[in-house]
Amino acid sequence: MKRKAWMALGLAPLLGIAGFVGWKTQSVARELVDPPFYHPQSLSRVEATYRELAEGRDGDPGGHWSSQDAEGLDLWRFTRPTPSPGVVLLLHGFGDDRWGTSPAIKWFPRLDGAIFTYRRRDDAMRRGGPVPAVTFGVRESEDVIRVVHHLEASGLPRRRILLLGRSLGASVGLLALADLEREGKGPLAGIIWEGAPASSRSFAERLVRGPKDRWWHVLAPSIGAAAAFAAGRLGGYAPEDTDLIRRLGTLRLATPSLCFLATQDRLAPPDLQRSVAARFVHSRVIEVATWHLHCAEALGPAYTGAIQTTVETWLPDTARDPEGPHPVH
Repeated sequence: MKRKAWMALGLAPLLGIAGFVGWKTQSVARELVDPPFYHPQSLSRVEATYRELAEGRDGDPGGHWSSQDAEGLDLWRFTRPTPSPGVVLLLHGFGDDRWGTSPAIKWFPRLDGAIFTYRRRDDAMRRGGPVPAVTFGVRESEDVIRVVHHLEASGLPRRRILLLGRSLGASVGLLALADLEREGKGPLAGIIWEGAPASSRSFAERLVRGPKDRWWHVLAPSIGAAAAFAAGRLGGYAPEDTDLIRRLGTLRLATPSLCFLATQDRLAPPDLQRSVAARFVHSRVIEVATWHLHCAEALGPAYTGAIQTTVETWLPDTARDPEGPHPVH
């Protein structure tokens, strides 16, 4: 009897660890496919934000919004009051949507804009579901490709299309860009990105680790792998298809790149950012001692200054463009 009691006592810690691993795996898997902090805003608030952006403030010239169907996606176009040399396609991050990302249009006062929510998740949530799962860039990057093709079909050359993505939006943009360049139709105008997660497995492991190291993080790699596998099953995608380095392969990207690299980031590993940036033929990297999504705050006006200076080299003023004006209205 005593022997059984001692055995049960000895097994208790192992059972506790197993229970924790199982709970944490399912918790992280659910967060990967359905971010708990994402709540779509009411249409009235979205419309109010769009009105403010259209009016133009703080030196921004404003513009006009219009909506169009892009192969089943609800694409919003923002047209400036004067002819623009290009369009910036704003890609939202993890747990965000077109509303949350739309203010970034002010970083590009010379450009028209385009924005949408991946898989129309915001519409589905407002209707009460079913809500498509987040696939960590697999299906979302396919949406980006569809939008780029739609813009091309409307008469806009891809050399006039610029991508902006931060956090998961950066991964989505990079995955889409790789597939677009493999089409052999030439580069885009450029891509601006910040804080791209390496893969769903890497991100899951880093979610387990959190903001600081703890003794039980020896379990993080196995929990992250299991959570990524479970999320893939829930979302209907292969976790390896979220791996940036694997998806890029040996590709050398002709589209020019501007990367804001957060050197203190625990969710988007800095070494991965440097490795991806090195895949571009023309790449500029600005390192900032912070976490991703905080580069703009840390740099202040220098953040938008770097964007606007870089965009000027990619899409110069039509008056100085040797190819002549390229209005996109």
